[in-house]
Amino acid sequence: MSAILSESMSADAGFHAAGVGPATRRRLWRSAACYALICAVGLLPWFLDTSAAWRALGLGLLLPGGGLLALGPWGLPGMLLVLGLFWLSVIVWFWCGMVLAPLGIWLGSAVLAGWLVEGEAWSAAPPLVILTMGALLARQLWRARHRARVDAARLAARQAFVVESVREVRAQAVVQPDPAPRELSVEQLASVRYALERALQPVGEYAGYTIIDQFQPAALRYQINHLGYALGMVQCHYTPNFHGYLAQAQRNLIETYLQRRVWDYWVLESMWGHLNFTNFDPAARDNIMLTGYFGMQVNQYMLNTGDRRYAEPGSLTFRLNARTAYPHDAHTLVESVRMNHARSDFCLYPCEPNWIYAVCNMYGMGALASHDAVFGTRFLEGIYPRWQAMLDREFTDAKGSIIPLRSAWTGFGIPFCNGEAGFAFFANVFAPELATRLWAVGRKELSFCIAPDAQGLPRLSIPPEALTLLDTIDPGNYRRGALFAYAAVAMCGREFGDHALAEAAIRSMDQDCGRVIEHGVASYTGGSGWANIWALDARIMQTGDFRRSFVEGPPASALAGPLLEEAPYPGVLVSKALSNGEDLQLVLHPGGTAGTFPLGFSRLRPGTRYVNRGEANSPDLHADAAGRAVADIRIDGRTALHFVPA
Repeated sequence: MSAILSESMSADAGFHAAGVGPATRRRLWRSAACYALICAVGLLPWFLDTSAAWRALGLGLLLPGGGLLALGPWGLPGMLLVLGLFWLSVIVWFWCGMVLAPLGIWLGSAVLAGWLVEGEAWSAAPPLVILTMGALLARQLWRARHRARVDAARLAARQAFVVESVREVRAQAVVQPDPAPRELSVEQLASVRYALERALQPVGEYAGYTIIDQFQPAALRYQINHLGYALGMVQCHYTPNFHGYLAQAQRNLIETYLQRRVWDYWVLESMWGHLNFTNFDPAARDNIMLTGYFGMQVNQYMLNTGDRRYAEPGSLTFRLNARTAYPHDAHTLVESVRMNHARSDFCLYPCEPNWIYAVCNMYGMGALASHDAVFGTRFLEGIYPRWQAMLDREFTDAKGSIIPLRSAWTGFGIPFCNGEAGFAFFANVFAPELATRLWAVGRKELSFCIAPDAQGLPRLSIPPEALTLLDTIDPGNYRRGALFAYAAVAMCGREFGDHALAEAAIRSMDQDCGRVIEHGVASYTGGSGWANIWALDARIMQTGDFRRSFVEGPPASALAGPLLEEAPYPGVLVSKALSNGEDLQLVLHPGGTAGTFPLGFSRLRPGTRYVNRGEANSPDLHADAAGRAVADIRIDGRTALHFVPA
């Protein structure tokens, strides 16, 4: 995308589209050469006048199911059936990295044809197979040319608006929130509890998660990652001086991620995708959907809390069984990202065996950027220039959009729909200019319409013609639903400073997606777990919040100042905890009925008395020699406390 919206773009500059890059071109030529060789081998039995069985098998190499035509005209339905099964097997390969599926269908049908044929092979079979191949190729060429015409028109339309849209986004995003007055409202606390309820259950339990499969977006790992990201933003922007159950919730998520149920999809993908039956280390080869996403989560926790436990060797150990474990830590996760980037001809590297997802590679860049923020390394600047250049050359299509998926082995790109807005706030973690430009395109092309609802308040609608089928599917449960799309728009609006758009999208979520509050916990019945997490993000975010929670963290004074260390959940809900390095400002709410609760404090000056200058009454704090104190404090409605050393 930055090839289109290049750094040199000015008020009178347009943008351009990329072609097929060198790495892709080499693979496409290699794939064509390999297929030509296969075709030559497949036709050889017909020229050598071999047996019918060899002739049928040879035709089966040319085209999945093609060998069945050697049986005669009645083999045509069989060929069409095999072609359909082959198409489904490619989807399975895409879905879970099972390269054995298409290979098995193709080669298996060829062997089956050779076994079934008797007598003479049908002489009309070779030209019919070649005609079928030609028809399929012609269809693909026609589609490519049609897509090129459509993309050229799209490119011209983008050139007309992109510069002004970039200016508008930059103007909105320049205003950053002041950290001092930030405080979660009662409504926001109800949404945050959606994440806390799931994260505070015992490690390895999954009540409240969407559970369908462990290969694609409904997988547990993505819900765990994004629950962690949401709580990390709460930690960074609202309560950097509260650890207690908030920090425990984030650690629980990290520990749950290490459970075999979450990551053992990689055992299967290693076997049926890499043909590797011995080493199932999930953070070694490929698998950026683990190392990138999880690396961001772990680094975000350490950045916002100051807790460095996951930098210790073996602190992130993936245990396969009683005999086999794969010890890792924050450093080895990021080293895996670096090494995989270095050895990939595309720089970007696969999630599943063979399949390179551009968006997952953005999380990989985010893992590098967040590691740099925590440990002072400079890994991002060592890789990012090459990564961006390859994104431009190898993953940018004729209209200037990022190609979401490419085969690392064959070079073929899969042009399924994935709009610019879907990449924007991830990219903001490591490349704010790229992110701004992605959103500048996405916000215009989605053609948002903000109109009053029945109460005269603005709500969001998106014209149907601006949506694709995938835009209406919730990727967290594969069902039709609007929550994910509304939440994504709201998150981008928040991240890039368009709060009017975000508020309108949130109002649409509330009206259309079944928002309920049960026992103080807010959720949407019309969306998946992942969609609900993004809806939570949209409610708590302000401009730049996603980025800052990964690469900036709380003020240094907060990381040095006193902590609210312990508070009972759900009795006490913490909506603000901030320190200037000496004091401790708190805003607390009861999770249910008002009451008196024991609160624990730490990082106080040893032996010092702290008095409360806040609105609510409370006893003084008397720090012991370790800088700790405990006090029973009444929480009744919004309870504002401000402890300062006497």
